[in-house]
Amino acid sequence: MSKLALFSVFFLLACFAVDDSLQLKEADCEVCFSVINRFAAGLTSDEKKDPKKIEDKFRKFCKTAKGKDSRFCYYLGGVEESATGILSEMSKPLSWSSPTDKVCEKLKKKDNQICDLRYEKSIDLKTVDLKKLKVRDLKKILSDWDESCDDCIEKADFIKRIEQLKPKYVKQEL
Repeated sequence: MSKLALFSVFFLLACFAVDDSLQLKEADCEVCFSVINRFAAGLTSDEKKDPKKIEDKFRKFCKTAKGKDSRFCYYLGGVEESATGILSEMSKPLSWSSPTDKVCEKLKKKDNQICDLRYEKSIDLKTVDLKKLKVRDLKKILSDWDESCDDCIEKADFIKRIEQLKPKYVKQEL
């Protein structure tokens, strides 16, 4: 093999190695990956082909989104309160059957905040000592369950309410 051919092969291998290292990973952009995967799974084959239908369906999807998913929708322009809209940056690649990592890379190039979104770590209610949690965390547990505690004033009230609802939401393993 000539030196030029050997150099060319080495250069191409190096380019592929660099390309893989630059690829966006799920842990780097967890909310985007999660939302896009769940959203794309709910699309019919007819909807997947049309960017306009994808955008309309995404707006409907965003109406029920909560927490970080809702914030992601806001950044893309999927909710009415959104200041800007980059839905086409998501809908076109999805209509071309692009993989989730490529869709999220494209969105990140338009708005870097998209990959700054992180899900809060969940609390293991089987092992946690509720007395050591902050009231904010206790309220979040109730909110995650779509429950309220209208009469709760003190921390002990929130703990009591969670303990009442725990059998309904926390499955005990035998």
